Amino acid sequence: MKAPPPVIVLVRPQLGENIGKAARAMLNFGLLEMRLVTPRDGWPNPSAGPAASGADVVLDKAVVFETVAEAVADCPQVYATTVRKRGVTKPVVTPEQAATDIHAAAGRAAILFGPERSGLETDDVALARTIITVPINPEFGSLNLAQAVILVAYEWSKGMALASPPETDLPDPAPHEELEGMLGQLDSMLAHTGYYFPPDREPTTRRTLRTLLTKPGWSSMEIRTMRGVLSALDGKKRPRP
Repeated sequence: MKAPPPVIVLVRPQLGENIGKAARAMLNFGLLEMRLVTPRDGWPNPSAGPAASGADVVLDKAVVFETVAEAVADCPQVYATTVRKRGVTKPVVTPEQAATDIHAAAGRAAILFGPERSGLETDDVALARTIITVPINPEFGSLNLAQAVILVAYEWSKGMALASPPETDLPDPAPHEELEGMLGQLDSMLAHTGYYFPPDREPTTRRTLRTLLTKPGWSSMEIRTMRGVLSALDGKKRPRP
């Protein structure tokens, strides 16, 4: 049986903007259920909506709890995110390992995130079974709330079939003969206009142009289009019907 998506629990969040940004991070990676434990400025918070940038479905479903214990009461797996040791002996895993465990476990998981200024308190962490710690620069271990949420949500999402950007079939590259024909036409036109000046720079200029124009993988259609442009510039316009 497939494990349900984890619940994101924001413990005593301070700013409505940060709640909104966390909701946006959640929805980016397919998480919908947010629980709030005594948000400092109350709930609903008018600052959360604009910061969520369209993730209203997460904010609309958010539920407020008085205590962390109440917020995770129905979750057999509880994770606490923290970058510091809190004097509590518990397994410590990375977001990647936590995601693997959440997918494999039975029942719902809850992931705790602490307030912006101080993070989770020791008593909050004590309610968790496992600690999630992000490997981070020891000289600067500061993550904001939304960053922490997005790291964990992203790792969880890798086990899901979320939509990827659509693939676009690229046309086959044109035969080299066609490319040489276009380059020859351009070269002839440029020579006729006196573009290659001074004469001692002509080999370098020709080489630069060739390098520039052979970087893309021109398709036959693109080459025909470009040669039509060159012909038009050369005065060989098609007669109007």
